Amino acid sequence: MRKTILPAVAALLFAVGAAGQVVLAHSRAGTRSSMDEGVLAALGGFRSLAAEVVWYRLDRLQEEGRFGELVQLASILTWLEPHDSEVWAYSAWNLAYNVSVRMPREEDRWPWVREAIRLLRDEGLRWNPADAALYRELAFMYELKIGVDDNDTAAHIYRGEWKKIVEDVAARDAWGEIGMDRSVMTAVEKRYGVTDWTNPFATAVYFAHCGLACGDERQSPFLNTILKQSVRMYHEGPARRGEAK
Repeated sequence: MRKTILPAVAALLFAVGAAGQVVLAHSRAGTRSSMDEGVLAALGGFRSLAAEVVWYRLDRLQEEGRFGELVQLASILTWLEPHDSEVWAYSAWNLAYNVSVRMPREEDRWPWVREAIRLLRDEGLRWNPADAALYRELAFMYELKIGVDDNDTAAHIYRGEWKKIVEDVAARDAWGEIGMDRSVMTAVEKRYGVTDWTNPFATAVYFAHCGLACGDERQSPFLNTILKQSVRMYHEGPARRGEAK
């Protein structure tokens, strides 16, 4: 049986990998479309089998610390299971927390953190616009990784880069580029008193607020915690967190 099954699985993974690379190429070019669903539908029941094999391989790569390969394989997993929030959270977490800190120069870490945010915000939420778990992960990343990650010596760089991004979109009134809606921002400003959108805690409040709008009894407590913590840290200001104003 093994002689029969293993070649079939190998052929399946080759086909999935080839199809996945085509779809990912379209994704990088900004043209990811209904072709994704068409290819996934064509895989039928083999899709779940392929996803299980990929998950197994991801676990092995993580144990071995081979994060570069892990990132590539995780991209295919998000394509295979685009409606599974755990897949998006796993992939983004590895980019922001495992891969970024392996960069020898602090200034080289930000692109990985930025990509983790983009993955959740621009792809994960596009596939799952009402998934509170993805809003939770995104809000937590702004709060912890950019806002208060004292374990990452490059955190000050992340805050500086985020400030430049927000200043740019604000000047052009292009908030949609960073997944934000001006009307929701206005509501958040009035309700929580956050007005400086260059502050990552304000962005954490925004996405936690959005998540609560579609949250359930499992996600809402965590989202509420992130929201309250971020509002508090926003109003405390940087000096009380050990930074110069």
